Amino acid sequence: MAEALSHKNRYTREEYLTMEAAADSRSEFIDGEIFAMADGSRNLSVICVNLMWCLREAVDSKDCVAFDGKMKLEIPAANGFVYPDAMVVCGDIEFSEGKNDILRNPLLIIEVLSLATQAFDRGKKFKFYRGLDSVQEYVMISQEEPLVEAYSRRDPKTWLYTVAKGLEDGIEFASLAHHIDLEDIYRKVVFTEANSSQRTS
Repeated sequence: MAEALSHKNRYTREEYLTMEAAADSRSEFIDGEIFAMADGSRNLSVICVNLMWCLREAVDSKDCVAFDGKMKLEIPAANGFVYPDAMVVCGDIEFSEGKNDILRNPLLIIEVLSLATQAFDRGKKFKFYRGLDSVQEYVMISQEEPLVEAYSRRDPKTWLYTVAKGLEDGIEFASLAHHIDLEDIYRKVVFTEANSSQRTS
């Protein structure tokens, strides 16, 4: 998440939604403030495409639908709207009142981390996501190395942490009962020179 836009100190949710509908780029909204989203990177784009292919396979035989990063998520407790990199809803899909582009009940939320956003994604954003009763799993995917972290809800106060590291490793998306190999998530991703031994084919 980038710095708040400075045209005005506070906005209403209605003002944000009107501005967002007419904007050429995406912004997120938290408690009256609008935050311009950072530009995407090569790795982010490739990972997101790979991820959607993996999710398509994961939900293919289930009563679930996967959504990409163009779909907004409403966070009522934060009076906010954000754009996760991917979400999955199982069963009936709940949209924000009068909207068809704002979800309210994801089962699974996935964020692809970047240096600029990872502190927010790990901290306040995860807190917001934990407050949504529908969310059973939160997955964070690194762009810098083959590393995937998942938090799965066990009860209202307990989340189980799972980590997979290295292209030979894999991770279970517990909310979908589906195993995904990291080499599929990171296919054709190019890491930094320091991690050149981890480049994918």
